[in-house]
Amino acid sequence: MLCLNFPSIQTNSQFKSQMGRFLLFSFVFLSVLCLLPPKLVVALPLHTSSRWIVDEDGGRVKLACVNWPADKEAAVAGGLGHSPVGRISERIAAAGYNCVRLALPVLLAADESLASLTVRKSFQRLGLLDSLAGFEANNPSMLDLPLISAYQAVVSSLAENNLMVIIDSQLSSKPCFHGSGINPDLWVKGLTQLATMFSRVPNVVGMCLRNELRNVKDWYRYMQKGAEEVHSANPNVLVIISGLGDGTDLSFLLNQQLELTFTGKLVLEMHWRGSLAGRAQETGNPNKVCGRVVNSLMRRGGVLLQKGWPLMVVNELGADDNKHLNCFFGLAAELDFNWALGTLEETNGLMNLKNSSFFQRISALQDAGPNASGNKHLIIISHPSTDQCILRKSLYEPLLLGPCTQSEAWGYTPQKTLTVKGTYFCLQAVGLGKPARLSVVCNLPGSNWEIVSGDSKMYLSTRLEDGTTVCLDADSSNHIVTDTCKCSSRDDMCDPGSQWFKIADISPYSPRHILQISLASSTWD
Repeated sequence: MLCLNFPSIQTNSQFKSQMGRFLLFSFVFLSVLCLLPPKLVVALPLHTSSRWIVDEDGGRVKLACVNWPADKEAAVAGGLGHSPVGRISERIAAAGYNCVRLALPVLLAADESLASLTVRKSFQRLGLLDSLAGFEANNPSMLDLPLISAYQAVVSSLAENNLMVIIDSQLSSKPCFHGSGINPDLWVKGLTQLATMFSRVPNVVGMCLRNELRNVKDWYRYMQKGAEEVHSANPNVLVIISGLGDGTDLSFLLNQQLELTFTGKLVLEMHWRGSLAGRAQETGNPNKVCGRVVNSLMRRGGVLLQKGWPLMVVNELGADDNKHLNCFFGLAAELDFNWALGTLEETNGLMNLKNSSFFQRISALQDAGPNASGNKHLIIISHPSTDQCILRKSLYEPLLLGPCTQSEAWGYTPQKTLTVKGTYFCLQAVGLGKPARLSVVCNLPGSNWEIVSGDSKMYLSTRLEDGTTVCLDADSSNHIVTDTCKCSSRDDMCDPGSQWFKIADISPYSPRHILQISLASSTWD
């Protein structure tokens, strides 16, 4: 409500003047509000629709998570000895994430004596006095809480910053059921207790059933049992299941599906690791390394996404690992999957949230492109190393990289021309080292773009009039040019990042980026 306080003594002309200015201001203000896009709010809980995660209103929710590990010895969230929990939560939200995969040892729920142990006593019994001192300095109010209450306090802090939480349930520092000596029934008991505990906490949107099984028969047996128990105890959460071994293999689901009594809640999880590239991961040619990782991931279960299964890819690489991250961002743009990135480190007070350029990329990856709605598929040309897209200002200005939300939709014709949708313009190369341009004459040399079928499949190349092959490139000013294709030989030291592009389809759902969580509705069972 707007309240107007006018002076007690006014002339008629003064009153009319003030009222006129007020009405003009109101008109302008309301006109601006009408031009603003509607605020899209996530309506929890979440469920699945084919390969998508959606909210109660059917709007797509793209999970963009960060991994927050636990100190597996002390059984507390990592990093709380370096920063206040509120500060960490604020920085996660400010970095562009909407979700946290928060690790928790399942035994914390299954073993009452461990759950009731205070944070202080947990550090003391392990002789971790330096960690205890750091925790007391940064989070004194949590120090004498029972371990399970300390975990709940972290969840509440994340809710205060409108962050969704996926409980990443882990059994111990060793893989479950594989030399750990842990009864699998204890694992199921712990999962059930956790699901019940968070059944009335709205920002807990998923539970990850992660146990790194090595045997397919055991996987079906225990994953089915664990999934059913979690859903029965808490039908609101997504049930997220990982694959065999180190979480990189779900290929067996192509032959035999997991039989469950519920629908609309199952999400698959695969882990992106450098080991997928084999021995070439450290020193190999970036194109070959990327190609091997992508082919391995798709073969081991990524193809399930194309068959209608919702998929989350967990990337545990660091923010400075560009060799692998550019490859990951390229595939993320192409397949538009849910993801979890990085690991919050305990090495400094900001939990390794200082890399601003990296987190600009996080925000860009979350904003896939122009708003897509209905059943229309839109195409953008994404640049993985910057997570931006090709934009045009006008026919006469050079093409450049910019926010994908400002990208126009493109088309890729059977004649392999790249056209701006709704126009006659096509992308054209005119020379080595020269800016690419838009043209209405699309049958000239330099107008037909091949997706180079090499290892990474992230080059767009064309032939000039003299027969020279050039690749699309982004120069140091982010202008779009064409140049000699990089890293085509066995050079292991080259950096192809500026020439990696992806022709990517945009999701048919209108994404929800804004989350509003009512803390008043959160209760602990």
